[in-house]
Amino acid sequence: MAVDIRKLFNEELPVTLARYPQQAREIGGRFQLHITGEGGGSWFVDASETGPHVAPGIGEGADLTCTLAVEDFQKLYENPQAHGTQLFFAGKMKMVGNQMLAMKLGKLFTLGTS
Repeated sequence: MAVDIRKLFNEELPVTLARYPQQAREIGGRFQLHITGEGGGSWFVDASETGPHVAPGIGEGADLTCTLAVEDFQKLYENPQAHGTQLFFAGKMKMVGNQMLAMKLGKLFTLGTS
């Protein structure tokens, strides 16, 4: 089932970050996400010691900027471990900055479940 990306970043993730701030800070990075296509958008997610918070638009000081299409984000959200590498090597997920943080991106969506 497809995730509502705007609802995820505008409503659900802010609540999760507020509920699990220490787990979020342990991710240790600031992410700028650009999800292109209908239903996408741009969000800045701070999961560092200065966070946690998420804000629509473009923030300052991103450690990693990721750009991918809505359909590819759906795959990434579904299974970050399996699809993240595939999307990157297929050129469908563009990354600028600390690419090692990309491995932690999926943890944003599973806070509180482990």
